[in-house]
Amino acid sequence: MAAAAIAKPTTELMSGADILVKSLVDQGVEVVFAYPGGASMPMHQALTRYADKLRTILPRHEQGGAFAAQGYARSTGKPGVVFATSGPGATNLVTAIADAKLDSIPLIAITGQVPTAVIGTDAFQETPIVEVCRGITKHHYLVTDVKDLPRVMKEAFFIATTGRPGPVLIDMPKNIQNATSLVDWDAPMHLPGYKGEMKKAAPEAIKQMAAAIKLAKRPVIYAGGGVISGNASDELRELSKRPASLWR
Repeated sequence: MAAAAIAKPTTELMSGADILVKSLVDQGVEVVFAYPGGASMPMHQALTRYADKLRTILPRHEQGGAFAAQGYARSTGKPGVVFATSGPGATNLVTAIADAKLDSIPLIAITGQVPTAVIGTDAFQETPIVEVCRGITKHHYLVTDVKDLPRVMKEAFFIATTGRPGPVLIDMPKNIQNATSLVDWDAPMHLPGYKGEMKKAAPEAIKQMAAAIKLAKRPVIYAGGGVISGNASDELRELSKRPASLWR
């Protein structure tokens, strides 16, 4: 009689940096755009340990890396991932993050941060990047406990890619990157109130739009990238070929 299979434990001892990078691999990420700095160095060292599974592209500037990650997301449909260090490295991501928010692009921006013990003391190259980006992200995290990382990473990708896609910021203090913990990879997400559902236009609003198009003498279609991300290209093409007089 064959011996019963031994269940693989769901926990293992890892550093915060390794937890973060392994989470990227588990989420199916294949490419990251990462510019290094002192506060993000542990994460870059972790990237080298997963170099066989994760390609790291070094941009010449953090903003270039963020826009490259955004372009990757636009062209592949997968979330783009960008790394930057604290302070000026993090603030160099702001324009691309805002653009991703306005254009509904799934983007995971991961920033290094000064150790938790000195946050708020104007430490060297410290900027409160979560507060800076509060209005231009779909969601954001300042990780203060390494045990939260598996959950945070799962939530970040879920939020970035569901409903109306958008950017999620993960701010990683350096001591959290270096801290070690037993990791529970099965930790559940905790997102009260967020279902990840795409909002639909009210039927009455659609009727009003159809009536306006029908009455237009020379209608013009001005469509955004949401048509592509919503897999509605065929429907838009059909609409463009349909005479306005046939609208009901």
